[in-house]
Formats: sequence, structure tokens, C-alpha cells
Amino acid sequence: MQLNPYGADAVNLAANLASRRPGSTEELADRCRAAGLVLERPVTADDLDRAGAALDAWEEVVDAAGEQERAELLNRMLAEAAAYPRLTSHPGTGWHLHYRDEEQPLGSVLFTLFAVGTAFHLAGRGMHRLGRCETTGCATAFADTSRTGRQRYCSQRCANRDAVRRHRARSTPA
Repeated sequence: MQLNPYGADAVNLAANLASRRPGSTEELADRCRAAGLVLERPVTADDLDRAGAALDAWEEVVDAAGEQERAELLNRMLAEAAAYPRLTSHPGTGWHLHYRDEEQPLGSVLFTLFAVGTAFHLAGRGMHRLGRCETTGCATAFADTSRTGRQRYCSQRCANRDAVRRHRARSTPA
């Protein structure tokens, strides 16, 4: 695994996969590779199912009613997923930390990556730094990695669409 769980990579991968769930093992593998994951074995149907379970659990964390509930849900994910941290090095990637047992299939790796990465993201940036897009008709989950911590939309496209909607609402004569 080449992603740095201290940064935004892991939580952004979770948001990306949650916004458009992979429909096949090939798609899951391609999207994980594109995000920088080193795949150590072929991706199986079990991996796709486990990734879906990881995304379901992660979206529960996103939708938590408050900080305490968010922490409890994330702690459940961490308890299920994480092992003691260990230093490891893949050929050509250098030394880094893994928070999982060795020889785990991709679905389990993703569960752990989402749990640990999200925990680092929330602990480091703030417990409010997960959300759903505020654009009407869009409920895409996102990880707020903005400088200000006030992200309201999943993408610039949704932000622009909402700005146009608000402008038209103000410009329409009553």
C-alpha cells in the first residue's frame, strides 16, 4: 500500500469509491491503482464485497449525527480492521507503516485503510471534516480537505451549479 494514511489520500479514496461504487473487480483494481495502491494479489469477488462493506461502514461515519457518534462508529471500524502498526517496504516504494496484518486481501486492506486514514483525517483536521454535498439532488459524501474547513460541496461542479441556482433565484422577479 503506497498511500500515506497521515494525509488525505485514504479518506479521499473512500469518498471517491463511495461516490461511484465499483461494479466489478477490474474497476476496483483500476481505481485503487490510480489512487496509488500497490496491489499485491489479484482482486476477487470477495474483495469487491468487502470493499462494499468498508464503504457502507465509512458512510455511516460520514452520516453520524455528532462527534461522539462519529467517533464511536469509527472506533468500531478500527477495532475490526486494524492490527498493530508495522514498518514495511515494497520494492521501489520505501519504508512506510501498515496498520494491518500481512498478506491481507484487498477488501480487508481497504477496510483498514479507510478506518485508519479517516481517523487520522478527523483527529488531525477536525471531527467535522466529513460531509454530504449541499447541492439539491446530490448526496455525494466528501472528506473536507480544504484549508478553511468549510467545504459544503463534493466538487467544484456542484458548487458552481448551486451558485447559479442561487443567482437565478435572486434574479427572478417576484
